[in-house]
Amino acid sequence: MSWFKMIRLGMLHVAVAISLVPITGVLNRIMIHELGIMASVVAALIILPHLFSPIQVLIGQFSDRHPIWGYRRTPYIALGILLCVVGAALTPFAAFAMDANFWPGLALALIIFGMWGIGFNTAVVSYLSLASDMSPSHLRSRTIAVMWFMMITAVIGTAIGAGRALEHYTPERLIEVFAIAAGIALTIGALGLIGLEPRNATPVSHEERHSAADSVRTVLGDPLARRFFIYLMFMLSAILGQDVLLEPYGAQAFGLSVRETTQLTATWGGATLLALLLHGIFFSRWLTNKRGAMLGGAIAATGLTLIALSGILHIQPLFVPAVALLGFGTGIATATNLALMLDMTTPQQVGLFIGAWGVADAAARGLGNLLAGMLRDITALVVGPTSAYATVFLVEALILCTALVMLRTIDVSAFRSQRRELGQLVAVIGDA
Repeated sequence: MSWFKMIRLGMLHVAVAISLVPITGVLNRIMIHELGIMASVVAALIILPHLFSPIQVLIGQFSDRHPIWGYRRTPYIALGILLCVVGAALTPFAAFAMDANFWPGLALALIIFGMWGIGFNTAVVSYLSLASDMSPSHLRSRTIAVMWFMMITAVIGTAIGAGRALEHYTPERLIEVFAIAAGIALTIGALGLIGLEPRNATPVSHEERHSAADSVRTVLGDPLARRFFIYLMFMLSAILGQDVLLEPYGAQAFGLSVRETTQLTATWGGATLLALLLHGIFFSRWLTNKRGAMLGGAIAATGLTLIALSGILHIQPLFVPAVALLGFGTGIATATNLALMLDMTTPQQVGLFIGAWGVADAAARGLGNLLAGMLRDITALVVGPTSAYATVFLVEALILCTALVMLRTIDVSAFRSQRRELGQLVAVIGDA
């Protein structure tokens, strides 16, 4: 597959990312800090894409067997991106409706955020399936790397653009910025999608698909895989649970403007991208995947701790560097844990194990954000808002340290040896 097609696939990833950034980088702060909506409620709305993630299995299977107008992926990608960006553009109206009249507004928010979540999952599984269909096996890792790089770059650019546009925040300006972001996302998605998939293409052979429940049951039945599954849940929930709270924390602890808190996403994303590049060029040469995951987790835990201390000790110059440190650790942890996930996968059960790691990722992101919001709301009643945010970050750092202790006990080589011996035993029995 050519670089041009890889870039066009990446444009689909970019379109979805552009719809995500204004919600997790701007609207979360507006809803919690300016509108005074409980962080747990905001977190519950923002994690809807992760709660809906099991539908990816159904959508993937359905699109395999039901092409539309000769296209197996294009119509589903188009529908997903449309639902995603329209839902995202309408989320500010839901936020203001909740502020005006909470319960009717919450019902409207569930519909709008639900539209965004369903569209997100429909688009993601469809364009990843298209990437798999179009990429030879030896080029898939390069294709995913290009898509990931473009996505993070888009996250940074969207955060910078939204921050500048909201330098003087008003509700009307917020709605306008969301509408502009939706228009840009739709345009990029259309340019990437139109004519990308060959019509009436020869069906591609797919390995047997399994439900998310099948994947999890298989993994939890293996002690080593089960330990790695739990480790992933802890690690991801700790690193990613701050998504919904970082911007309102900056506003609460340091009085940062909407533009300044929006730039935090760019700072975090830039540091993550730098870490990914440095790991690919340098660190991977002298760090094993396990040691790299330990290093990335330790750096991220340090970043979370310093973020908490910056507010507790009222040291604003420490805050942004701490966010960058968190992003840098996240980048190294992302690269190395993705590699570890592949190491903890057997050739005979690729679909099952990858499905389970996907469930761990979605569940950890959702639970991490929801529990962080609930912990912030509960502790705020006792210690005040700023200390409540700091408490959440310290708890996340502690969870991350616990995950790293678990990682020390996971022997990837033992897992692969065990699964290889099991496969040989099955083969011998089959021959007999």
